[in-house]
Amino acid sequence: MITVAGLTPSVDLTYVVGHLELGQIHRPTQVVRRAGGKPLNFARAAAALGADVSIVAVLGGWTGDWLADELAKAKIAVHRVGTPVLTRTCVSISSDDSDELTEIYEYAEPIPAEVWAAAREALTSELAARQGWLVISGGPPRGLPPTGLAELAELAHHAGRQVAVDTHGASLVPLLHSHPELVKINRAEAAQVLGADPATDLTELARAVQAKSGGIVVLTDGAAGSIGLTADGRIHAVAAPGLRGRFPVGSGDSFLAGLLARLDQGDDLGSALRLATAAGVANAQVPGPGSFDATLVTEVERKITVQAISTPHH
Repeated sequence: MITVAGLTPSVDLTYVVGHLELGQIHRPTQVVRRAGGKPLNFARAAAALGADVSIVAVLGGWTGDWLADELAKAKIAVHRVGTPVLTRTCVSISSDDSDELTEIYEYAEPIPAEVWAAAREALTSELAARQGWLVISGGPPRGLPPTGLAELAELAHHAGRQVAVDTHGASLVPLLHSHPELVKINRAEAAQVLGADPATDLTELARAVQAKSGGIVVLTDGAAGSIGLTADGRIHAVAAPGLRGRFPVGSGDSFLAGLLARLDQGDDLGSALRLATAAGVANAQVPGPGSFDATLVTEVERKITVQAISTPHH
């Protein structure tokens, strides 16, 4: 079972246009709306991969109503925490004549103190009732102290649950010190939290992150693939498949969904990395974050090889 802390949801809009030109009117050839933000992207992708997913989501206004309906359609159990703040909208624009994506993302507005207390209470209730994992993904809302997300990790550990983390910046430091069972971040985020050169060897970065967290560490590196470091020090490397896509938004969330869908079943990290990579690649093929063709995920996963490149530390 996987429980998600949905603190930064959004209505995600993807516009596909023939050609993007600043200062001109555009008529999109395709419009895709999704229940988005990293926590919701993850929840939808994990549910599509067969995981048992529940989300505690802070939702406000008519956009919050729409998001709750969309999650229900995806058969994701939603514990809604109401807020007087209208849930944000984020926009991505893709043009047929470019591989670049233009992104316009609203900040997640501050969560009022009483709403934060209600969200913590709702998560405590969910974690008491559901075994498995708590997922903490995305940046925190504005105004939340750096220790805010780590407080949620403490709630999960107090309930005997495992914690998976995918965030960045100041909030990541106390989260690492809360000893999450899984950290999934990219090269740049790892270098930032460590104060290291981004060009540092990826394995070295992973071991340095693990020295702080103590659990599984997975670092993604764009077109170069990813590595996974088990809690006992085994390194697994996965090369990125040659298949590329124009819609990368949500690929990291789909990657994490693949990881946890397998780990929650008790599979090993190598198996989890194969599904994670396939889900991330499939996500980039179609507009709308956290969405993919399940058949393509299966096809891509068959072609992925995980290389074990080290033995455990003693």
